[in-house]
Parts: sequence; C-alpha cells; structure tokens
Amino acid sequence: MAESTRDIKRRMRGINNTKQITKAMELVSSAKMRKARISLEKTRPYYETVLSNIHDVISHVKAGHPLLESREVKKSLYIVVTADRGLAGGYNANINRLIHSKFKDKKDSISLITVGSKGRDFFKRRGYDIVGEFVGISEEPYFSDAKEIGELATELFIKKEVDEINIVFTKFVSTISYVPTTIRLLPTDEIMGDSSNQIIEFEPSPDKVLDYLIPKYMESSIYGALIEASCSEQAARRTAMQSATDNAEEMIEELNMSYNRARQTAITMELSEIVAGAEALK
Repeated sequence: MAESTRDIKRRMRGINNTKQITKAMELVSSAKMRKARISLEKTRPYYETVLSNIHDVISHVKAGHPLLESREVKKSLYIVVTADRGLAGGYNANINRLIHSKFKDKKDSISLITVGSKGRDFFKRRGYDIVGEFVGISEEPYFSDAKEIGELATELFIKKEVDEINIVFTKFVSTISYVPTTIRLLPTDEIMGDSSNQIIEFEPSPDKVLDYLIPKYMESSIYGALIEASCSEQAARRTAMQSATDNAEEMIEELNMSYNRARQTAITMELSEIVAGAEALK
C-alpha cells in the first residue's frame, strides 16, 4: 500500500508540473490575444474601406482588366492560413480538413500557398502542389508579408497558371468563437457591383487606376485575413490551455482523494495488525 501512495504522489507532482506549464501558456496567449485584437480593430476598418473603394471604382469601369478576367476554372489557388505551432485545440485541423475533404480526390485541380508550418507539413505529406510557403509570420503578421503573398498569387493568376484565387483562414468572432472561412479574392463578383449613373473621370486612365487599386485590394484582404487568423490562433490556444489547466486541477483533486483513501486504508491495516498482535500476546 505504501508503494501505491508513492505512485499517486508521483503522478500528482507530474500533473502539477504540467498544470504550471499550461497555466503559463494560457497567460501568454491571453496577452498575445489582447495585442492581436488591438491590431484587428485597427485593421478591419482599413481593408473594409479599401474593399468599398475598389467596389466603387470597378462598378464604373467597363473595359476588361487582366486581374478581373473570368475564365473557366481548371486550376484553383488556395492561400491556406494556419499556425506555426500547435497546442491550439482544433484550430489547425479545422482549416486543413476544410481543404483536404474537398480536394483529396482531385489534387491536380489545386495549388496551395501555405502560411504556417502546420498547414505546410500537412499538405506536403499528402502530396499537394505547394507553390509558396511562408513560416514564422502567423502570430505577428506584417503588411509586407501580405504584399509578398499577394504578389505571388497575382503573378500566378496573370500567367494563367491558376484561374481563381481563394484564401482560407479562421475568422475571429469572439474569444470563444472563431470560424474557418473561405473567400474568393480573384476574380470576384463581390467587387464588381452595378454601374450607377454617377460619372467618374479617371486620371490617367481606368486601367492605370485598376493597376494600382486591385493589388492594394489583394494585399489588404490578405493582411486582414492574416490578422483575423492571428487573433483566432491566440484565442484558440488560450482556450485550449485553459481547458488543459482545468483538467489538470480536476485530476489532481481526484488523485488527492485517492491518495487520502489509500493512506487511510494503510493506517487502518496497520492498526488492525497492532490490535491483532496485542490480542495474540494475551
């Protein structure tokens, strides 16, 4: 019985050490999430304004533009945003499953730009065509990262190596709610709109304006998605670590009860042996 109590105490120490780690990670993730939410609150109005402006401009342009060309979709490009680290519950798995469940039987119809090592490793192991990979930016993305991703995606579209560009990321709703989301970036009807009767004069020309505006739309949309994903990642990790800490506390409590029962049993047996020995000496 003494061996049993030692085992229980050893398990309690191990779980308590784990609890301290998960609690520390929970606190770190909470701090990072607050920082990411500040960035998100600043960024959302920016890329929503850019989207609104390009909507207004394109609705008045009748001439075709290479970046707005609609064609038969034979190959799709997906920008997949995951994390560089795990321990975030189902955050990475939800994004990976969203793509894999749709394209596992038709991998030839898709190319990927992966953001985050978790997505890169997942799709590499399954033989997907990865045309670009970006790691080390998932937790704290910069606009320059979005610009680099946007330039690569736009180049593939202009060269007709892909016929559409999509981005898959986790949209932040609240600290306990984040939703895997797919948005089609190019070509898209969302920014075409209906022409109004308002007359707009473009200087130097509509095409020149679009040459500047559409890449900005792409970069802003990608940057917005990266910020949304960063905030969702920290929220998911904080929730996962909080759950792990709570589970550890429950296990310690149960083990403490088991330890007390085992100790009580050992004491009872020792008392019984003493009483039996005293009776034998009479």
